[in-house]
Amino acid sequence: MNITSKFLGEVEIKEEQIIHFPNGLPGFEDEKQFVILPLEENSPFAVLQSTENSHVGFVVVYPFAFHPNYAFDLPEEEIAKLEVESPKDCLTFAIMTLKEPFTDSTINLKAPIIVNVKAKCGKQLILHDTDYPIRFPLSESIGKGE
Repeated sequence: MNITSKFLGEVEIKEEQIIHFPNGLPGFEDEKQFVILPLEENSPFAVLQSTENSHVGFVVVYPFAFHPNYAFDLPEEEIAKLEVESPKDCLTFAIMTLKEPFTDSTINLKAPIIVNVKAKCGKQLILHDTDYPIRFPLSESIGKGE
């Protein structure tokens, strides 16, 4: 099937690429189905795109590429909701706020997006018990990010 992406124009996706977010995302609770569209091979950047509305898309990043010590505990109730059987089932992304120049862009480490790639479901988790910032500057990256 073809969808229109906010950042990439028209793209072809397969049904098995669709990730269901039962609660949507904060501020976008009605958006339940997304797809992850890599920007290029081996890049930490991707687009989390709604399959229903082309204007709902987010640039996301693999946060460990920029903050290698990034870590948090996934609460038991979230493990159950996401049907996690193994940590290998999950990918973690963080939403970016893009700025000019690009090095002024920020990463939201306070609210990671967890995707169970096996069960094809996801959730944005708000980390209450951490000091991770909502706006971690890309310029302060402690990883390579390349």
